Amino acid sequence: MHLSSLPLSKFLHGGSSQMVLEHMGLEGQVRDQKSLATITAGDSGFRELAKDCVCFANSQGGAIAIGIEDGCTEPPACQAVSTDLLDRVRKRIGELTVNVFATVESREAKNGGQFILVTISRSLQPASTTDGRYFVRIADDCKPLVGADIQRLLAERNAQPWELLTSLHINAGKADRQKRQSFCRRIRESERVHVSAKDKSDEELLRHYRLEHDGLLTNLGVLLIGTAAQRAELGSAPIIHVIKYDADGNKIKKWVWDDHTLTPLELVEAVSADVSDFHESYELPDGLFRQSIPAFDARVVREILVNALVHRPYTNRGDIYLNLHPDHLTIVNPGLLPLGVTPKNILHQSVRRNTELARVFHDLKLMEREGSGFDLLYDVLTSQAKPL
Repeated sequence: MHLSSLPLSKFLHGGSSQMVLEHMGLEGQVRDQKSLATITAGDSGFRELAKDCVCFANSQGGAIAIGIEDGCTEPPACQAVSTDLLDRVRKRIGELTVNVFATVESREAKNGGQFILVTISRSLQPASTTDGRYFVRIADDCKPLVGADIQRLLAERNAQPWELLTSLHINAGKADRQKRQSFCRRIRESERVHVSAKDKSDEELLRHYRLEHDGLLTNLGVLLIGTAAQRAELGSAPIIHVIKYDADGNKIKKWVWDDHTLTPLELVEAVSADVSDFHESYELPDGLFRQSIPAFDARVVREILVNALVHRPYTNRGDIYLNLHPDHLTIVNPGLLPLGVTPKNILHQSVRRNTELARVFHDLKLMEREGSGFDLLYDVLTSQAKPL
């Protein structure tokens, strides 16, 4: 396993100082390191540290090792960190940032040298410097946010996620009985669900997966076990169009799922099953035999559907379009990519959106762990000599 793929918890909680050092030696999305001179040379160093803390807080959280030079994995053997310096770092981070929660502690390396480890939690609210600047962590760099990007950050960092809101005030007892039973049955049959969860009652399962809160259906609950009328009330329940074009770009066939009778879980199966083009294949000569190659691999179709349904911003209205052309397939999803994700870094950058919906899809084996979707698309299409 490459070190850059290890989660932050592997070296922030319960690990040895040496493990921390080994991982801190590689700067990346969730870790950084700085010379001790950064914070001992003057106030400008603390302002730079505050900027980095804001970057991590607006991204996935992270850790900063102060006292380890770039390219090194250990601090100087004779380096010591005083209690006064730790207190000053804590104080200045608090004075120079807004909505940043950071812990500051002294660590000792294997060579006896000391360094400061600053651990920053992911903020549920937009984090900024006290002079009103916003930053986000992209790979191993901090990028400033301006204009529309700040508005996106404010919209994406509500105190309570859209999934958990109960703004429609629908009693949980008014959910679609059949869909509720089907959801609970599928959860209990899944190999990915822990036995302790399977032993819960139906009501406890709904609360466990955040479909219900205080006797009311959450927006997630309306999506997954609500009636068609209830989903229509949401205003942003997914509508899918599959449009087939000929070689000249003319529309020749269309499939639409717009009556809200199907949940996002059911839409994945329905689109895959109902569109005949997704079941077509062609044969290629392979020595004495012929090899069958699917026109559109089922794994690819399924993955792009799941990505469109799970990672879309449900605070935005808009339909999902799958456009079938003789030689390619395009998908149009409403909304922008999550903040910090661009077409250039989409293979390496992983940002949470609709966490609870993603958990349901994962537990029902409709998707893999976070960040593996585009890897699957590349693997499958490359094996079939097809471009992405």
